[in-house]
Amino acid sequence: MPDTALITGASSGIGRELARIHAEKGGDLVITARRAEALDALKADLEAAHEVTVHTIPLDLGTEGGPQKLFQAVEALGVEIGVLMNNAGFGGQGEFLERDLNRDLAMIDLNVKAPVTLSHLFGARMKARGKGRMLQVSSTAAMVPGPFQAVYYATKAFVTSFSMAIDEEMRPYGVTSTALAPGPVATEFFDAADLTGTSLGNNAAPPRKVALVGYNAMRAGQLHAIDNPMLSVMLNWVTPLMPRRMVLKMIRGMQVKAE
Repeated sequence: MPDTALITGASSGIGRELARIHAEKGGDLVITARRAEALDALKADLEAAHEVTVHTIPLDLGTEGGPQKLFQAVEALGVEIGVLMNNAGFGGQGEFLERDLNRDLAMIDLNVKAPVTLSHLFGARMKARGKGRMLQVSSTAAMVPGPFQAVYYATKAFVTSFSMAIDEEMRPYGVTSTALAPGPVATEFFDAADLTGTSLGNNAAPPRKVALVGYNAMRAGQLHAIDNPMLSVMLNWVTPLMPRRMVLKMIRGMQVKAE
């Protein structure tokens, strides 16, 4: 039976599918997100279908002390977390100077500070036990700068770099960290990020497919996983050879809404 998994942002999209996949394999879960009703519905579904135990912890990881409160809540449950999946995050379209600064700072809190804090707190427990798996949900956005999503792209560049670095540090102790870098995914993310009307939504992958790529890569202890082979070739072998200004204009064109 798989170790108990903690999944953030589990109420929808990739996080919900990660929870389903883990439960299908017989693994117990601790799931967290802001929406208590969605978590309760997922808990009832998974427990009925797969005879697993699911704990729900509704809270906002982006608030001050949110990650620490989650850690304390898990500790109070007496549950040993063997798998940590840092999935919670959000984006936001728009010219940097025209966007609400507080909104972008909140994005940094959730996309960067939360996974760093949780990886530190739960990673220490994993190191002490001599085993553990982490999945950091990043994005192919990490591999290029993102005009009109400047902060979001930068947060995902941090997540990928962070994940790879701590994997190298923790691997000797039996703990791994995998960065999942999906391309566009058909989730609520696009509406929340105000990306409807941009070309980024074209050919968006179903969240189940993306979650399965990430879950399998994590279980195998892979360093980095991209769900789309064509995007992988483009971002790893083509884009790095292009002039930087050309790349910036190309990405800008993908972010700007059609008039």
